[in-house]
Amino acid sequence: MTPVRRYSVIIPVYNRPDELQELLECLCRQTFTNFEVVVVEDGSRIKADEVVRSYSARLDIHYYYKENGGQGFARNYGFQRASGDYFIVLDSDALIEPAYLSIVEDRLNSDYVDLYGGPDTDHPSFTPIQKAISYAMTSIFTTGGIRGKKNNMGGTFHPRSFNMGLSRTVWERTGGFPISRMGEDILFSIQAIRAGFRAALIPEAFIYHKRRTRFGAFYRQLQFFGRARINIARFYPDELKLVHTFPLCFTMAVCSIPLLALLSGALFRLAAAGLGIYILLIFLDALRSTRSLQVALLSIVASFIQLFGYGTGFLQEGWKRLWENKAHRETGASMEYPS
Repeated sequence: MTPVRRYSVIIPVYNRPDELQELLECLCRQTFTNFEVVVVEDGSRIKADEVVRSYSARLDIHYYYKENGGQGFARNYGFQRASGDYFIVLDSDALIEPAYLSIVEDRLNSDYVDLYGGPDTDHPSFTPIQKAISYAMTSIFTTGGIRGKKNNMGGTFHPRSFNMGLSRTVWERTGGFPISRMGEDILFSIQAIRAGFRAALIPEAFIYHKRRTRFGAFYRQLQFFGRARINIARFYPDELKLVHTFPLCFTMAVCSIPLLALLSGALFRLAAAGLGIYILLIFLDALRSTRSLQVALLSIVASFIQLFGYGTGFLQEGWKRLWENKAHRETGASMEYPS
């Protein structure tokens, strides 16, 4: 018989004790129970130590506090203190089904990989804005549907740290996340894959990802993601694909529509019609997938915020990259988590 693995669930947390509590409740209900939980408090002002202490009788749980250094280094801190054979990294704003760990264990027993990622989706209890944001982050009309797909327009599948698993061997060989922010999870996946480890998607090992609850915070987060894509290219230039420029192209195209009205009425009408069709497609697709008129309307707003936020961040960091020494590498950027 295949020996049962011991897992270490690594959760970095920054000012989110309430959300952590919901994730710990999910872990208490797991059908597979051979795991520990390692919570790393990354310099939070609102600590989660009391929340963790309240679960000490129900979970094999360990709490560590460190000075703020960013979530990549917080995960490394957890890896160093974990006792498991296999590490699972989850964001503190995630929820998981009771069978999550069983699904991972079954998949690794049948087709082992040293690195996996899982998709994310919205939960019925989420607010309409959260559901709209979830749609914007996973729709074919915004991200190209590349998140949580085995094969996508962005090239090789790179597990993301909101829902990622890795063997202890990967950690020992790579040393963990090379930087703390600005695309640290994709950089980690790239270096693991280039070191010879096989990565795979486990579609059934999904999480419910709360993301942001306000559009302003969502915009700032996506602007950070756009900047991160350029930062990844500082380390691996060949990982910058044409698809990654779509949000910037969309942003520039939409902003140029008023100018077209001054240059050519025909071109203006054509561009406005194209934009109208695009908005209609988003609305109909969101209505189909969410079955909510309110969420479908909010999804239009969320989709534009997603594209404009990513596009402006991509432009901001791309312009900076044009003028800096090409040997320059980021070492972590802002240490606080984007709010």
